[in-house]
Amino acid sequence: MNNFNPEGWNSTELKKNRYTSADLAEAKIQETVLEAPVVMCDATHNLVVNLGCMKGVIPRAEGALGISEGLTRDIALISRVGKPVCFVVSEITTDASGKPYALLSRRRAQELCREYILNNFKNGDITPAKVTHLESFGAFCDIGCGNIALLPIDAISVSRISHPKDRFYVGENIKAVIKSIADDGKITLSHKELLGTWDENAEMFCAGQTVSGVVRSVEDYGVFVEITPNLAGLAEPKCGVKVGQQASVYIKSIIREKMKIKLIIIDSFDTGYSPEIKYFYDGNNISEWDYSPTDCSKKIFTKFCG
Repeated sequence: MNNFNPEGWNSTELKKNRYTSADLAEAKIQETVLEAPVVMCDATHNLVVNLGCMKGVIPRAEGALGISEGLTRDIALISRVGKPVCFVVSEITTDASGKPYALLSRRRAQELCREYILNNFKNGDITPAKVTHLESFGAFCDIGCGNIALLPIDAISVSRISHPKDRFYVGENIKAVIKSIADDGKITLSHKELLGTWDENAEMFCAGQTVSGVVRSVEDYGVFVEITPNLAGLAEPKCGVKVGQQASVYIKSIIREKMKIKLIIIDSFDTGYSPEIKYFYDGNNISEWDYSPTDCSKKIFTKFCG
């Protein structure tokens, strides 16, 4: 079966991947997607891959979709050194000294994966994703064989963040929801719908507790403190508190019908702390999502289908 996971998704299993000549010959016939680490990018930007039984070479033109057309820059190849790549086996041949090596194509693996995604994925489908790089407007994620989709910053969590790096790190494995597939094949993701409703998050806490959070916004009227990625409360103003600091907060009250949590900041300090991501939804597709309690007048709602 073809493996259309993000590159490096099963990093533990990847260390065990040492293919035999028979494995590679069978993979060539079946056009099976394999994965192995890149050990070098040579002077002409061909990628050299460690297959175990022999060397693998991905010619520059086969290194990624868009390379030959000039739509993808060569940095996309150089940056793969030391990291895993997906590929199919194009040919098994020998070098000038008679030593066998395999010609590989990452581009073809990406084409097969892209075709699978466009033919089988729909809005609301949940997919594994690996964060590849972060920009102020969102996180770019590999959703299969190096095919990249955008996760906009406002779709990362209900709790507002100033930059995706406040929530993710490059190389992190996450889950995401297909939000839209454009006519040109570009895919947009969402994430917040998997992090639980207001009720699901609030049920983990009760008035009288003192818990950890992170300061997300400091206003004249109070301080917004995130205690889970999908739940933040408003604390009374306190001097010296800064955005990004960890805060220990006393939960003064939880007001479900107004979707509010009132807090008192006990202390704040610099640690780089961020609340742990917890996925509440483990299905394969989500058609719609209502974050708000049923008796709350304010509504935060997502509809993926229809």
